[in-house]
Amino acid sequence: MKYMMFVCTDTEPDTDKADLPDIDTWVAENDARGRRLDGHELAATTTATTVRVRNGELLVSDGPFTETKEVIVGYDLLECADLDEAIEVARTHPMARAGRIELRPFADLPFRQRD
Repeated sequence: MKYMMFVCTDTEPDTDKADLPDIDTWVAENDARGRRLDGHELAATTTATTVRVRNGELLVSDGPFTETKEVIVGYDLLECADLDEAIEVARTHPMARAGRIELRPFADLPFRQRD
């Protein structure tokens, strides 16, 4: 099952003083086990562009759409047997302590044939 793992900042990170896990080790381990299919850090929110269409009019604005202190700073596309395995992968990511991780399964949509 595929999961999108959003890597986010958090205004209340873990206060444990132990060293964070090494991100390069996390990537290498999950790549080698075939659980991480893709992933990348995102550029700063100051580079974001929000696109909307309202009543047929294109609206483009600089910056992220949401006004929040927590932001998505990266993503990883996971292939896991189930949610429990995805949680285990997310638990060991450094940002699980320094920020937060959101796991979201891909929707199981029926095949749609194009005309």
